[in-house]
Amino acid sequence: MIERARSYVWHHGRVLEQRRFEFLFDGGAAEPVLHAVLAHRNGDGGYGHALEPDGRGPVSQPLHVCTALDLFAEIGDTSHVASAVEHLASLAPDARLHVGVPAAEAHPHSPWWETGGEPSILVTALLAGVLHRLEVQHPWLDVATALTWEHVEQVGTTHPYEVAALVRFLDHVPDRARAEAHAERLGGLVREQRLVDLGEPDAAAPEGYAAGETHKPQDYAASPDGLARRWFSDAEFDRALDVLEAAQQDDGGWRFAWPSWTPVTEHEWGAVVTIGALTVLRAHGRLS
Repeated sequence: MIERARSYVWHHGRVLEQRRFEFLFDGGAAEPVLHAVLAHRNGDGGYGHALEPDGRGPVSQPLHVCTALDLFAEIGDTSHVASAVEHLASLAPDARLHVGVPAAEAHPHSPWWETGGEPSILVTALLAGVLHRLEVQHPWLDVATALTWEHVEQVGTTHPYEVAALVRFLDHVPDRARAEAHAERLGGLVREQRLVDLGEPDAAAPEGYAAGETHKPQDYAASPDGLARRWFSDAEFDRALDVLEAAQQDDGGWRFAWPSWTPVTEHEWGAVVTIGALTVLRAHGRLS
């Protein structure tokens, strides 16, 4: 499985994913990954240049910053975290962030990268979650945490990407008792609103999602110690991992269910989700 995935990443992945693969599966050093991330860094402390493949162009964007922070956490390097948080604080002192900043309109981006309208708690929750994972102490994170807690406590009708962002926040926020209580309620909403694909024949994507764009158990619980793992029985989770294993394609990669709005993202995202599939399988004991 790893050999086939390695072939896919070397055929189709960016330098960043090639370096990540070496670090995660071939005993490679963290420093080349760091340098590959920093190639996307801007003078304002943010990140752009399609670090998250759906946002093209040079402008610093919140989701690019989130991607950079995730990668810093993956390699255990915090040397550039403080400047990223300062960028976020200057961009939105109240932590109310949009998926994209207005300047993104000048450059290609996916149709779902909204740059106007209401702020997205999804972005704030993702950023707060990874910053807590990195054990950051900063006034901006305090504001983002309070804002996310406010939403967690009142969330009702929701959708899979929002749930995934909220449970990621709950996985890392320091108040563990509060997090566990709200994670249990959130899991109930996932069941009630059928926001997880457990392999039933009538499983359908939520309204507004592409056909087949459903969230599986591992999309909520990438590791066994994630709070969302408690939402599923061992049998349900094992079936989901079986399906994930079987989804590796003949070229060694895994595919994604959301639309590819420009040809280059097919393989850029393909390498990202391929590495993601391997890390999930390894975390759950399916890959040595």
